[in-house]
Amino acid sequence: MSVTSTPRAHQRVGLALAALFSGTFVMGMAELLVVGVLDLIAKDLEVSLSSTGTLVTSYAFGLAVGGPVLTALTIRVGRRRLLWLAMVVYLLGNVVMALAAHFAVLVVARVLTGSMQGLFIGVAFAVGISIVTPDRMGRAISIVIGGVAVSIALGVPIGTLIGQGLGWRGAFLTVIVLGLIALVALLALVPSVTVTGVGGLRAQAQFALAPRVLAMLVIGFLLLGGQYAALTYITPFLQQVTGVSGAWISAFLLAYGAATAVGAFAGGWAADRNAARTLVLANLVLIAALGALWLQGTSPVLVALALLVWGLVGFGLVPSLQYRVVSLAGPGRDLAATLPASAVNTGIAIGALVGGWSLDSFGPASVVVMGLLVCAVALPATWASGLLKAHP
Repeated sequence: MSVTSTPRAHQRVGLALAALFSGTFVMGMAELLVVGVLDLIAKDLEVSLSSTGTLVTSYAFGLAVGGPVLTALTIRVGRRRLLWLAMVVYLLGNVVMALAAHFAVLVVARVLTGSMQGLFIGVAFAVGISIVTPDRMGRAISIVIGGVAVSIALGVPIGTLIGQGLGWRGAFLTVIVLGLIALVALLALVPSVTVTGVGGLRAQAQFALAPRVLAMLVIGFLLLGGQYAALTYITPFLQQVTGVSGAWISAFLLAYGAATAVGAFAGGWAADRNAARTLVLANLVLIAALGALWLQGTSPVLVALALLVWGLVGFGLVPSLQYRVVSLAGPGRDLAATLPASAVNTGIAIGALVGGWSLDSFGPASVVVMGLLVCAVALPATWASGLLKAHP
């Protein structure tokens, strides 16, 4: 699809981006939906709650590892075809989950669906970037990411509510119905897009795994790892340090989730203006927000404001990270497009482990300090990454 400036062309691009948004929304909803129904799954399949938690880990593993591997194996396949194939397999994986009678089947299905999400998001980035003008690349990225952000803010609570009402299988059936709608939109609205980088895997890997790209991935790992060292255990922090409980905790978390959705879209605009500078500013604001939580954690009003700011920049930096990785990869952008998701999810997983250790060793206030320290360590690298030059 050629990029033109006519109103009709803008409309077609807008509809195609909306279809990509619908796909990432469904996948983001299904990714975290399981958290809200873990107890139901554990009871139904007669496994322990801690064992059921591996459904979260297996999905993250599939996304972080399976996504790049599948992208590498399908590097020569047309992007539009790859999008709908990934969605079809994703939906089949959720059908297996909804019908599964054994927990092991659920684990395998979660690895499969996580891998499909990793593949889908990377391809969606490549498609979105290819159908807009260069000055709107960041906004295209933000729409793809925005689907995940909105699913966290709205889709996951709604899906969890459905699960509590219709059972955990009913929740995944809801995902399947929404996924079928997204699939129709992908088939109807997304144009044919060829591979946007150089042809073969070896040629793409040469650019996608260049030191300048790996440096950006390390920054993404640190920034998200630092956030999730604190965010994973923000509920005990709110309960024991801030002194809020019950519905108020849900209100605080909903405010944070809404801020992440706004931040994802605003972050695309900021990435188009200057992605490198946006990352540095976001890193600084993250340090300030986490510092405010640490110093003023007993004030509910200040904690709420800090969470809003944190949500805005914490997810708002992701479009700039993706923008920089794709730009620095140059001809290897198709393969590189999947790598930030892997780095981010690895950071989230390790950040959660570090936060858990800190919580057990030093108490709930320490998780914010741990997140603050990691984000502070990332700042010099984030600043230095602005000196890296994009591949011509």
